Amino acid sequence: MKKYTLSLMFAIGMFVLGSVTASAQMMKSDNPMVGGAAMFKTKDIIDNAVNSADHTTLVAAVKAAGLVDTLKSKGPFTVFAPVNSAFTALPAGTVDMLLLPENKVMLSKVLTYHVVAGNMDSKKIAKAIKKGNGRATFTTVSGDTLTASMNGSVLVLTDEKGGMSRVTIANVRQSNGVIHVVDTVLMPN
Repeated sequence: MKKYTLSLMFAIGMFVLGSVTASAQMMKSDNPMVGGAAMFKTKDIIDNAVNSADHTTLVAAVKAAGLVDTLKSKGPFTVFAPVNSAFTALPAGTVDMLLLPENKVMLSKVLTYHVVAGNMDSKKIAKAIKKGNGRATFTTVSGDTLTASMNGSVLVLTDEKGGMSRVTIANVRQSNGVIHVVDTVLMPN
C-alpha cells in the first residue's frame, strides 16, 4: 500500500510539474491558448491546429483537401482559421458536400481563401488598414481577395460575396506563420 501511495504521489507530482512547465512556456511565448490547447511558436500550423478542440472540422477539411504538406511547409503563411461553429453555421449539408472526394478542388479553393502568403500579424494588418484609409485588401493563396477593416477594436474580414468574419483570437504565432482565429467561414466568388 505504501509503495502504491508513493507511486501515485510521484505521478501526481510529475503531472503538476508538467502543467507548470507548459504554463511557463505559454507565459514565456505570449501565445494564446486555442481550443483548450497550448499553441507553441516552435510548432507549425498543422502541428498546433490538430490540438485545438475548436478546429477539428478545419483540420478534417485540410486533410480532405490534401493541404497538410503545404501548411507544414516553410511558409510563412497567415491563416484565418474558422472555428467548428463557423462550419456548423453554413447552410445544412455544405460541409458534407465539400468533404466529398469529387469536390476536392472546391474545398481547396475555400480553404486557401483563408490563407495569405506572408506573416501578417495584427499590427501589420492594422497598418495596412490605416494606409488604405480604413480598408486593406489582401490577395489570398486561392488568388481571390479579402478585405480587412476595423469595427471598433475588432478586426473584421469581408469576403468577395460580402460575408463578414470577426477575428476572435489574433496573433497565434507558429514556426511557419501566424493564425488568426475567425468566427465565420469566408467564401470566394
